Amino acid sequence: MSSPSTAVDLAAFLGDARRRVDEALDRYLPDDPPADAECPSRLLLAMRYSLLGGGKRLRPILALMAAESVGGDPDRALPAACALEMVHTYSLIHDDLPAMDDDDLRRGRPTCHRAFDEATAILAGDALQALAFEVIARDIRPGEAAARCCLELAEACGPNGMVGGQMADLAAEGRSDATVEALEAIHRRKTGALLRASLRMGAIAAGADDDALLALDRYGRGVGLAFQIIDDLLDVQGDEAKLGKRVGKDSGLGKWTYPGLLGIEGSRRRARQVAEDAVAALEPLGDRGTRLRALALDLLERDR
Repeated sequence: MSSPSTAVDLAAFLGDARRRVDEALDRYLPDDPPADAECPSRLLLAMRYSLLGGGKRLRPILALMAAESVGGDPDRALPAACALEMVHTYSLIHDDLPAMDDDDLRRGRPTCHRAFDEATAILAGDALQALAFEVIARDIRPGEAAARCCLELAEACGPNGMVGGQMADLAAEGRSDATVEALEAIHRRKTGALLRASLRMGAIAAGADDDALLALDRYGRGVGLAFQIIDDLLDVQGDEAKLGKRVGKDSGLGKWTYPGLLGIEGSRRRARQVAEDAVAALEPLGDRGTRLRALALDLLERDR
């Protein structure tokens, strides 16, 4: 458990980081684009509706924290942070579609395809994914760092990462052969890959060395699993008003979950174990990893 002063410091940092990310996202996708912009107005509205509709901003915050933890300037990681949120938002838009999880509520508002229509939602997700790589290629310097960040993001969100994990998650629905190992393999890709990429991209943008990248990668593995386990618990025990989305939907879809395999208390123990593993991985970063340590433990207590 973190000390009160650490908790206050973390809360202040998170609030400031969310504000900076939101302001940057608004600049990247303004509601009054230049006169020569060719993005159709309905597409722009749908993109802004989902991208700027709230959320924890965990992935961009991890990128900024990673930059700080390697002694770099977090501002250098801000384009990477925004690109990560664009990709995450695209994945949520598509995940909510009737062909996937068929959700009608996201971040306390109608999902994109409910607020607009399915075709517009699909295109909004596609456009956000493309915009993410445009932002990295244009705004991260030097060019070598931009190329490395593009590779990290492509690997994390592609067939061997997030999309592959989503496919495996869908394929497992209703099956009775679930194991903890198989479930963790799904979520290391579906959720964990982009969280790990967030840390690596933030560090790369800040000029980190290989040792720091390895420590952050190990931290990301633990945090990614802890986040998913708590997410599964909230789907069972969470408050829909706080979460801003339906609860109980995973069991309704026949999905494999940690509470379904380990029970409530077993899931909490597993979440704490992997969070503590994440904290231990930060030892090479010394005091610069303080906020990341506090965040790993704070995630265990989240209610949204």
